Amino acid sequence: MAHNKKALKKDACLSSYFFTFQQDVAFVVDGWTLEISLKHYRTTFTELAILSRTAICCRVTPSQKAQLVEILKSCDYRTLAIGDGGNDVRMIQQAAIGVGISGREGLQAARAADYSIGKFRFLKRLILVHGRYSYNRTAFLSQYSFYKSLVVCFIQIFFSFVSGVSWISLFNSVSLMAYNVFYTSVPVLVSVLDKDLSEETVMQLPQILFYCQAGRLLNPSTFVRWFGRSLFHAIVVFVISIHAYAYEKSEMEEISLVALSGCIWLQAFVMILETNSFTILQHLAIWGNLIGFYIINWIFSAIPSSGMYTIMFRLCRQPSYWITLFLIVATGMGPILAINFFRYTYRPSKINTLQQAERLGGPILSLGNIEPQARSIEKDVTPLSITQPKNRNPVYEPLLSDSPNATRRSFGAVPPFDFFQSQSRLSSSNYSRNCKDN
Repeated sequence: MAHNKKALKKDACLSSYFFTFQQDVAFVVDGWTLEISLKHYRTTFTELAILSRTAICCRVTPSQKAQLVEILKSCDYRTLAIGDGGNDVRMIQQAAIGVGISGREGLQAARAADYSIGKFRFLKRLILVHGRYSYNRTAFLSQYSFYKSLVVCFIQIFFSFVSGVSWISLFNSVSLMAYNVFYTSVPVLVSVLDKDLSEETVMQLPQILFYCQAGRLLNPSTFVRWFGRSLFHAIVVFVISIHAYAYEKSEMEEISLVALSGCIWLQAFVMILETNSFTILQHLAIWGNLIGFYIINWIFSAIPSSGMYTIMFRLCRQPSYWITLFLIVATGMGPILAINFFRYTYRPSKINTLQQAERLGGPILSLGNIEPQARSIEKDVTPLSITQPKNRNPVYEPLLSDSPNATRRSFGAVPPFDFFQSQSRLSSSNYSRNCKDN
């Protein structure tokens, strides 16, 4: 790229025209040329950077590093910056995620970063394994917390219409406080150990990370599904509890405990449904949480001044209480199980296909392309064919190549099979973003 301004403008325009037809390209720029580009031709340089797959910037200042990250952030890109010295601090702080390497250059970058690693090669495991698991767990934790809080709120709203929109609350203050602090908190905390795929599979198939980049597990549509589930479960708990005890001249506290018990049992089965890998801790958290619910209420029922005196003891001796809970669980989880069975059987996602392959023990030898930009329309999955050869060759090509379109191939005589259909390379028009005009 020439240093002359007119030549620079001409070259940038020609490069932009050329990159409209080419994708796998890179450009090299030094600090002095980069200063002119960012000062006089920022928009053209931004288009050039977006249309290119790789940019090499040499002899740049710390402020220029930060400006490059800012350019990509202005185009709605999620940025990650990694550095090992004090001159990388501004770039790390400007990026959405900063990674610092602690080594010979000191600890300036590591202290200013969000994550710190000892060597650069650890970045692969940080992104593919820990980053992906963190995204999955954060998505579930936020949406499940949203769900369990809405269930109680909807029940309170429904009860207000029955009580004539009075000040009466169906749940007492002790139950409402214990609901979030004790009854539903332990299973969610243990869910941080959940893994949808094994670490070996994730390391072998780096293209799975594109699911996180596309926001498949945390987006408005997933929030709508959890919202609908909370509304449906609130209706089931309220209607069955009220109709089961309305004609028995029951106390308000009895109906309250029946409804609360229905919520706890439903959420235990929701945790079981959403958990991918069960461990001893997860079983203890889910089932131990149910046992702890009854122990806490038995303790309050033994205290005369608690307002719940002997209520839990009476409910547990009544067959109608357990029949009501069975109806709540069956009615609340039946449609959800049917929908999930239909989806996993007839319209499985690529992650579901890999989970099935792991359970059956089939080898993962070849992988088609998963494009990160395909956010709304998901390609059909090819039929799964699992084979278990007697002699498997453990020798493979490197797991993570420079190109996301690379495939894994076995050097043995075992014929590989594709989990995913090979997709055509995206046209350069898919790389266009709504960039802010700087």
